[in-house]
Amino acid sequence: MISTSKEYKSISQFYTNRSVLVTGASGFVGKVLVEKLLRSCPGIKNIYLLIRPKRGQEVKARLNDLLGAPLFDTLRRERPSDLNKVIPILGDITSEQLGISENDQALLCRTVSVVFHSAATVKFTEKLKLSVAINMLGTKRLVELCHRMMSLDALVHVSTAYCNCDRAEVSEVIYAPPYNPNDIISLVDWLPEEMLDALTPSLIGRRPNTYTFTKALAEHMLLNEAGNLPVAIVRPSIVLASFDEPLPGWLESFNGPTGAIITEGIGLAKVLLVDGSKIADIVPVDKVVNLMIVSAWKLAECQNRSPAIYNCTSGRQNPLTWSLFTEYCTNYLRKYPLENVFWYPFTILVHTEPLFTILSFLLQTLPIYFMDILFRIFTARRFKFVYTYLIKVCLCFNASSFRIFTILKKYNKLLRSTSFFATRQWTFADDNVRSLLKNLSPEDEKIFNFDMANISWEKYLERYVFGVRKYLMKQDPQTIVKTKKKLQKLYFINFATAVLIIVGFFYILITLSIN
Repeated sequence: MISTSKEYKSISQFYTNRSVLVTGASGFVGKVLVEKLLRSCPGIKNIYLLIRPKRGQEVKARLNDLLGAPLFDTLRRERPSDLNKVIPILGDITSEQLGISENDQALLCRTVSVVFHSAATVKFTEKLKLSVAINMLGTKRLVELCHRMMSLDALVHVSTAYCNCDRAEVSEVIYAPPYNPNDIISLVDWLPEEMLDALTPSLIGRRPNTYTFTKALAEHMLLNEAGNLPVAIVRPSIVLASFDEPLPGWLESFNGPTGAIITEGIGLAKVLLVDGSKIADIVPVDKVVNLMIVSAWKLAECQNRSPAIYNCTSGRQNPLTWSLFTEYCTNYLRKYPLENVFWYPFTILVHTEPLFTILSFLLQTLPIYFMDILFRIFTARRFKFVYTYLIKVCLCFNASSFRIFTILKKYNKLLRSTSFFATRQWTFADDNVRSLLKNLSPEDEKIFNFDMANISWEKYLERYVFGVRKYLMKQDPQTIVKTKKKLQKLYFINFATAVLIIVGFFYILITLSIN
C-alpha cells in the first residue's frame, strides 16, 4: 500500500535536477548504481564520482574505462549524451579531506543533495591498518564533508549484512561494537604495523576477518558522527551478478563464490568447504542498487533524521541452500562449459576441515602434481593452451606463478577464508525492506524492484554462470557448441577414471584379504 500522508512523488521525479555524489563508483556495485541512475532517472542533473589515479592511469582515463563497460551499452545506444552527466572528482578515500581540492569541495557542498557511499575494501585478508583507513576513516571524512553540504537530503551508506556475523539473528538496528571506533582509529595510528598484525585476531574476536570488523565499527561511527544528517544504511549479503538489468548475468567481480565456480568450471576444483544444508544468502547486484536508490528517496520524503537500516538479504523471503546453489551452478557449467576446460566439472561438498583436507589432497592435489610433472616432461604445443587459459584464473587469485598447483593453493586459501560464511547460517530481519517496498507505486515497484521473494534461483544461476563465462572470462558465446563437444569426451574420460579407481580399490582389498 502506498503512503497517502502527502502527494506521492515518483522516484524519477525526486532525482530530477538533483546532483549526486558516488564513492566507490569504479567497484562492482558502484558501476551498476551509476548506470541505473542515468537510465531510470533521466532528469538527474549530474553524477559526481570520487576517483583516484591508479597504476599510472589518470582520472579521465579511468572514467572512460568505466563508462566503456558493456554495462553502459544501452545508454550509449539510446541516450549517449547522458553519459556527459558523469563528472569525475579527483580524490582518495584514504586521504585527509578525501583528497578533494578546495574548489571541488565547494562545488560538491553547493550542488549535491544525495550521497551514495559504496567505497570499501572487501578483501577478507586485508590488514587491519588499511581496512580501518578505507572502511572507517574514509566514512568519517565523508560524513565531515556531508555536514557542509547545503541541501543534503540523503546519505546512503553501503555496509554488509555480515558486519554482525557474531550474532545468529541480526535485526535492522546498529549494534554496540566491542570497542569505541575512535579508539581503534587511534590504536591503528600509533601502533607499529607488526604489533598491530599480531593483535588483530584478538581485536576482531568472533568475527572472521578485518572486513566485517571494520564495517561494524563504521556503522557505529556513522551513528555518532552523522548528528542530524539523513542517513540510511543498506546491508547486502553476498552480492553476485545482475538478475535483469541492465544486462542479465552481468558481473565483473571474482568475490564471493565466483572464484570457486570458475575453478570448478575448468575442472580443477572438485571439493568445496561448504555445508550444503545452510542458506546461501545471495542477492543480485541490481536488486541491491534499486534498494539504495529507493532508500535515498524515502529519506528525503519522510525527512527522518534517525538512521534507517535495511538488511538487503534473500534468506528469509526466498531461501536457497548451498547444496542447491552448487547443483544449479554445476549443471550450468556443463551447459555453458568454459573454454579449455580440462576435466569434467563436478563438486563434492564437505563442511569439516579435516575431511576437506583429506579429499582435497586425494582428488585435487595429487592429480595436479602429477599433471604438473607431465607438463614439465612433455612440452608439446597441445599442452600450452592450458597455461594460456589459466593465466586468467591466476589473476583472480593473485597468483605469482602460472603453474596449476599454485592456483590450487590459492583456491584452497580462498575456500578457507570464505568457509566461515559457507558453513554457518544467520537469520536476517528484513521488515524495513518489505515496508519500503509497500510504499512504492506499482510503476516505481516495477522500475526499482528489490523484492527477493519472487526470484527464480534456477533461472538466476543460469544467468550467473553464463555471465561468468561471457563478462568475467571474456569468452565468446559462439564457442559453447565446440566446448560442449569437448566436454562430452571429458565426461567419458571422467567416467572411465572413476571406474578404474573403484576397480583398483577393490583389487587392492581382495589382494590384501588373500594375503
